[in-house]
Amino acid sequence: MALVPYALLRPCLFGLDPETAHRLTISALAHTQGTVLQWAYRCQPVADPFELAGLRFPNRVGLAAGLDKNARCIDGLAALGFGFVELGTVTPLAQHGNPKPRMFRLPTAGALINRLGFNNDGLAAFIANIKRSALYRRRQSGSSGSSCSSCSSNLSPMLLGLNIGKNAATPMVSAVEDYLVCLDAVYPYADYITVNVSSPNTRDLRSLQHDAALDDLLGTLSERREHLARQHSKQTPIFLKIAPDLDDEQVGVIAQTLVRYGRYGQNRDGQVNNAWGVVASNTTLSRSAVKGMPHGEESGGLSGAPLLSVSNSLVTRLRSALGQGFPIIGSGGIMSAEDAAGKIQAGADVVQIYTGLIYQGPDLIGQSARLIRHLAQ
Repeated sequence: MALVPYALLRPCLFGLDPETAHRLTISALAHTQGTVLQWAYRCQPVADPFELAGLRFPNRVGLAAGLDKNARCIDGLAALGFGFVELGTVTPLAQHGNPKPRMFRLPTAGALINRLGFNNDGLAAFIANIKRSALYRRRQSGSSGSSCSSCSSNLSPMLLGLNIGKNAATPMVSAVEDYLVCLDAVYPYADYITVNVSSPNTRDLRSLQHDAALDDLLGTLSERREHLARQHSKQTPIFLKIAPDLDDEQVGVIAQTLVRYGRYGQNRDGQVNNAWGVVASNTTLSRSAVKGMPHGEESGGLSGAPLLSVSNSLVTRLRSALGQGFPIIGSGGIMSAEDAAGKIQAGADVVQIYTGLIYQGPDLIGQSARLIRHLAQ
């Protein structure tokens, strides 16, 4: 447990505009990580090693993309006890995102709405920040590894997922090129890579989840991944992050395409691929659970408690369509340890939190990891 209880900090943070609170939190983590001040929030990580997609996760609770868009706080986040964190979404070029205000709290519902729009400092800054982290430097010195074959008997280090997207100014017909640029850049540094095609805050992005566009995207990225695996002498799994607002037919198409290009299938040249996986899910466009609430009709993606049931339903449908063994990261609506365990029971292999961290604080990480470990015994 951290030395400074989150209950003391939350009223101060919730007294600020949500984006200001977010910015100050990231700045505080960035400036205190690796210093004695880190002990104010440091939490002992829960040891619950879990193997998935050729990786060994120290425990099954991670951070969803969006909190640390520029990879500034890797060591600070590791101090909170996460088994893995997903950084980004990063785009090839820096961009400001959508106009402010663009983040809104809905405390009555335990929810957030954001329309940030992939605001980030671009690939060059993103990679530079990763290389400055103590976690990366330890890996380079050979003191730790992340693949199952190289794990020691000690608790594995926190894993890094790197989440990639397209620039808002890039036409949709050229979107695949943005993903290829990002894939090339992040591949050497990632334990896994997430392809974000489901943010509701970049115009027409969700069209990449459908039919021929999805087939072309996954096929092209699979081919490039084979080249990068040979170049860097490492296989890095890729996850597709999808929206919760999909009907059964759309989920079926996504599942079929993932299997076609996943580790159970082949690429266009007939070569067997390393793992693909899926992150379920991104934020929702539905407002049925927050209708009539202050800010409830703001545009953007809704996250938090109202997302739990729809996200869990998506996880269950995916597990049924993909079968056992296909990697699923469950994300969306986890506000308690019971919610995290429920997402595992719905069919996820590992889980991610974000909005729950804002409302409940870092204790949610350890509580969730301990309950998941207990139920698995």
